[in-house]
Amino acid sequence: MKIANDYMFPTSVKEVEKLGWDYIDVIFFTGDAFVDHPSFGTAVISRWLQKFGYRVAIVPQPNWRDDLRDFRKLGTPRLYFAVNAGAMDSMVNHYTASKRLRSDDAYTPEGKAGQRPDYAVTVYTRILKDLYPDIPVVIGGIEASLRRFTHYDYWQDALKPSVLVDSGADWLCYGMGERPMIELTRAIESGRNLSEIRKIPQLGFKMDGRCRLKDAVYLNSYERCCKDKVAFAENFHIIETYANMLHPPVLVEPVGEGYVQINPPYPPATEQEMDSIWALPFTKLPHPRYKGKHIPAFEMIKFSINTHRGCFGGCNFCTIAAHQGKFIQSRSEESILKEAAALKKLPGFAGNISDVGAPTANMYGMHSRDASLCEKCRRKSCLFPSPCRNMDRSHRRLLDLYSRLSKVDGIRHFYIGSGIRYDLFLDKDGFVDETSAPYLKELILEHTSGRLKVAPEHTEESVLKLMAKPSFDLFVRLRKEFDRIVASSGRKCELVPYFISAHPGCGMKEMEALSRNPALDGLYMDQVQDFTPTPMTTSSVMFYTGLNPKNLQKVFVERDIEKKRRQKSFFFRHPQKTQKKR
Repeated sequence: MKIANDYMFPTSVKEVEKLGWDYIDVIFFTGDAFVDHPSFGTAVISRWLQKFGYRVAIVPQPNWRDDLRDFRKLGTPRLYFAVNAGAMDSMVNHYTASKRLRSDDAYTPEGKAGQRPDYAVTVYTRILKDLYPDIPVVIGGIEASLRRFTHYDYWQDALKPSVLVDSGADWLCYGMGERPMIELTRAIESGRNLSEIRKIPQLGFKMDGRCRLKDAVYLNSYERCCKDKVAFAENFHIIETYANMLHPPVLVEPVGEGYVQINPPYPPATEQEMDSIWALPFTKLPHPRYKGKHIPAFEMIKFSINTHRGCFGGCNFCTIAAHQGKFIQSRSEESILKEAAALKKLPGFAGNISDVGAPTANMYGMHSRDASLCEKCRRKSCLFPSPCRNMDRSHRRLLDLYSRLSKVDGIRHFYIGSGIRYDLFLDKDGFVDETSAPYLKELILEHTSGRLKVAPEHTEESVLKLMAKPSFDLFVRLRKEFDRIVASSGRKCELVPYFISAHPGCGMKEMEALSRNPALDGLYMDQVQDFTPTPMTTSSVMFYTGLNPKNLQKVFVERDIEKKRRQKSFFFRHPQKTQKKR
């Protein structure tokens, strides 16, 4: 089927009829408004399936509270239903760290709240399985990915089993799903034997009975984890260790009268595979059904470029590696430059790219010096507790990319809005190599729109160690270099540090010390978030168990919401810490 570049996936019966389709291969149900942009997973997987000739329709933000007409309107797909909660876990999307209901939703037209249910993957899937019990349901996206094993749910303050158990889904695709999804789609279409489908990498599923795989790693059961917090902490340490390996085994977690099996992932995507994803014919626009309505999340990223996937920083509170992987998967410079050149065709583009980045912008192109050492490495982070000597931290390739981007016709300016890791170019002795100082100078003077935002997260060593973040001394060094560069240039630019309050290990004493740290004098200090335990992070396991899963040592945890608010209030107690005029 030949598809024009301006083709937009159908979301209604009329749109399906307009295309002349007499069947649909895959019907997506998603908690977000549909935006055909590579920053949105639904668009990526839909375009990827379309590339191989499959017909995909999308039902964005279906109404789950009425007669379920949104779940019935397109009928049954030829192959399967696909379900995700959207670009965020629905509970993180709905509630603050104080468990208060948010008043808006960035992924909904006009920011309107309440257009998706709590635990959206489970709610959508249960409805579909009730209406169409014989049609397979495949779940994926961030919510399913991070809830694939037994996990702590902050909003119910309880352990929950794998989302496969609660939802009743047939298959779970975790992580970045292009390769497993096309393989699964072909397998379902060809009627492949179930035992063969169960061998596809990066899939999870629930089975009755007892697993008899010889080479699998067996975890403590869900029921045991509910009774024993040590068992849950042990499970997580195993899960996290293997999630950061190149060649992990199958993981099996008993639950009830059966078990959940999670297959190891595909190898990291090659540069050619990454390029092929961004070469898909995205319109980079919201679906016409929204008729120009404002979708805040789209407005934030519509003129941005994603350069790579993955992060090897290994922060204990972060979910990026658990979803995208630890190993950096970069696009080619040619692919990025081609995307930049095409931006001028988009309505409203004035020549300014809002972000050229990824989870950590300055990890683009970074890799090990000796790949064979990574084959057997079990480190969660390539940077903590100290940078791996096998990691090449040169910023040469990134500087060359910036140079080439600045010469693209129609591009007036581009910014780095994504986070950066300053421990990639600074250490206790100064700059890491000959590319480090030029990178920082160019970042500050050419690609920062008035404020350089970085994330030391805390000042106290005891808390930083539990966060898996570098010493605050490194931030002090960064500020010295930042002030020197800004002063010598005559530019107006501010350094804005981000912090987390009430992280495990942090009490009032640590927050008081943070608030009085002289290295923060004169800095803009309202960039703070109260720690929110999210599924599948070390920090969340600490919050629930009071134990460090790595060594089972006890950790102080502040669970009282009012005391958590008091911790956050330390950021605003001292006027001398607020923004200083330059």
